[in-house]
Amino acid sequence: MRALREAQGLSQEEFAALAGLDRTYVGGIERGERNAGVLNVCRIAQALGVSPANLLAELEELAPSPVSKNPRLKTKVEGGR
Repeated sequence: MRALREAQGLSQEEFAALAGLDRTYVGGIERGERNAGVLNVCRIAQALGVSPANLLAELEELAPSPVSKNPRLKTKVEGGR
């Protein structure tokens, strides 16, 4: 999220106002101290001009989930054996 925000030349304060969120909340998300709920993910994505799916895909590349790292878990989640 920070990289996308900075690529657009937005400060945390400008971005937070654009997304309708508090600057300290945005900072906490960027530092990994806070987790954004679904509604806020949508607000963040809209403010960045990307879809929520693309925003989450970018995050998955940076910090893959335990499911994507473990083939056994991935199979279970996808409904396989």
